[in-house]
Amino acid sequence: MTDRVFLFDVDNTLFDNDRLQADLSDHLARTYGPATRDRYWAIFEQLRSELGYADYLGALERYRLEDLHDPRLLLMASWFADYPFADRLYPGALEAVRHAQTGGEAAILSDGDAVFQPLKIAGAVLRALFADRVLIYIHKEQELADVERWRPARRYVMIDDKLRLLAEIKKIWGDRVATVWVKQGHYATDPAQTASLPRADFEIDAIADFLAFDLSDPTTLRHSSA
Repeated sequence: MTDRVFLFDVDNTLFDNDRLQADLSDHLARTYGPATRDRYWAIFEQLRSELGYADYLGALERYRLEDLHDPRLLLMASWFADYPFADRLYPGALEAVRHAQTGGEAAILSDGDAVFQPLKIAGAVLRALFADRVLIYIHKEQELADVERWRPARRYVMIDDKLRLLAEIKKIWGDRVATVWVKQGHYATDPAQTASLPRADFEIDAIADFLAFDLSDPTTLRHSSA
């Protein structure tokens, strides 16, 4: 058991997932037309409500079942495979992870599917940076016992853009976890997603601001603005 583990979310915390979705929308509209783009996202949202996580490839496969006679759809696999994931990391994301590694162990704690999310993490050079310390669940806030099994620690620091998840994790782990809300992406900037939720222990405007934390004492977390 280590003294402290820093758990990093991926989408809109380290990786600009909103930008990926915008790029995908543009590509679908240009290549297949606005109707295909809109239908893909409708299937995507329907699938997310069924599964509880974003499944880009699953949405593509379900769309393909509706239009089996359009061979152009098969080219979408190449678009996903060739996407420049590393270019979509937020400024300072890699430095923030390296900074965390000076104060304890660092790991990824993400939600997502079992194929595209690992490919995204590897393509963004995050799997290598975290030395394969990657945990991906459907609802990570419900899997904290398994997180403790794989990454046992006396204390945790959870860094995430979703205030709701931070509140749920804080409710379960209590004083064992320090929560850091990174106010990036559409979840963090949508008042409907944050209204009436308890505040995180720390709030930063961008992941690069994590570099201002003093990590010298494994029993506490301090920010230079405090």
